[in-house]
Amino acid sequence: MKYLLILGIVMGVLWLLKNKRRLDRDEQTPPPAAKPRTGTQLTTTEIVACDVCHVHLPRSEALTGPKGTYCSAAHRQQAGG
Repeated sequence: MKYLLILGIVMGVLWLLKNKRRLDRDEQTPPPAAKPRTGTQLTTTEIVACDVCHVHLPRSEALTGPKGTYCSAAHRQQAGG
């Protein structure tokens, strides 16, 4: 019985040492650099909010009026623009 206990302790110590060594190796290795995409370019889109209902939408889809930006013609008319 005592041999099983000793074997269990030895196995536990070996397991802890193995995991510690792996963690140390992972900390020293820098993360892989992101590969640059070729042929694609990321673009940004400006987001605006409707002055009536506060829905966010791209500026290219928004309707502009003298009093602000709107999500639809109905909201532009409702605001008096």
